[in-house]
Amino acid sequence: MGDYYELLGVSRTATADEIKKAYRQRAREFHPDANPNDAAAAEQFKKIAMAYQVLSDDEQRARYDRYGEAGVRGNGGGAGPTAEDLFGGGLGDIFETFFGGGGSPFGGGRQRGPSGPPRGQDMEVVADISFEQSVFGDQIDVGLKLPVACSDCGGSGAGEGTSPVTCSDCGGSGQIQRVRQSLLGQMVTATPCSRCGGLGQVITTPCATCRGEGRVTVDKQYQVDVPAGVDSGSTLRLTGRGAAGPRGGRAGDLYVHLRVAPHDLFVREDHDLVTEVPISIAQASLGTVVELETLDGTEHLVVPPGTQPGREFVLRQRGVPHLRGRGRGDLRARIRVDVPQKLSEKEIELLTAYAEGRGEVVGHAKEGLFTRIKSAFT
Repeated sequence: MGDYYELLGVSRTATADEIKKAYRQRAREFHPDANPNDAAAAEQFKKIAMAYQVLSDDEQRARYDRYGEAGVRGNGGGAGPTAEDLFGGGLGDIFETFFGGGGSPFGGGRQRGPSGPPRGQDMEVVADISFEQSVFGDQIDVGLKLPVACSDCGGSGAGEGTSPVTCSDCGGSGQIQRVRQSLLGQMVTATPCSRCGGLGQVITTPCATCRGEGRVTVDKQYQVDVPAGVDSGSTLRLTGRGAAGPRGGRAGDLYVHLRVAPHDLFVREDHDLVTEVPISIAQASLGTVVELETLDGTEHLVVPPGTQPGREFVLRQRGVPHLRGRGRGDLRARIRVDVPQKLSEKEIELLTAYAEGRGEVVGHAKEGLFTRIKSAFT
């Protein structure tokens, strides 16, 4: 386990006050509240507690000074109590003695007095919106079933003409305190009262509508403001719109998860919108002007001669608004050159003449190059 004096960081001639002061400092350093999820720190805290238990007792300290750890465990006088034995299974209880009644100095102290009605649960719902609603924002209706305060009893849970009464078991404090003795003196622990559930009050005549719970489940409809620029997976938090707490407890929050429908023309890429513009070979070669549908209306897009497939034309500020900031993304119009699958005789004649003029080898299904290649594999 290690030398007890070294564990506390004191000399072998330290006084009782010095040992006590050193223990306080070391206990604060290694207390589980200060080192959450740290098994090594928790084990060190137990060793420090054991060292203090021995060195703070004159008789055990004398045996330890003479025989070492064997003097206080096993051969020298029987196995000493563990840290859990010393503190009744609650290592944090020692702070009740050393640091006052506020519990641990690390923010995990016990509550005093009734804790009050518990808060209601948080609720979740999925809302489907259109692509346009996600870009420009909108106000939508969201419906769900959730507990709300009972209107007949006002949320108290008590029947008509009655009211909650003070719990006789805890006297209205909501807690049951127990005192136990340890080597360090009296230790006081407090647990929620089982009769009133920590509320400090009990219902003698329950409300017939809510059966004493103070809330009933109903179909609820909310209007939700969807900001411009949201995307699938965005979550809106509505404070206090969740389930009402039992017996008058405050309501939880409502989380609205948005699901955006796909669009026929546009694909979202971050804050940009991407759309494909189909044109013919002739239009790509000679240039053209096409009508381009945007979410803001129709635009005229000039496609210059010689435009290659995949080229993008950018329309500034025609994309998705920035959710937390100014401005919008862009609309990127991507050219797609459509090759006709069926040609008339006249079109074949014209294209063949065009290809021959450029010295290109072409053929058609009757007797051209394609027919000769096909014959080679038959």
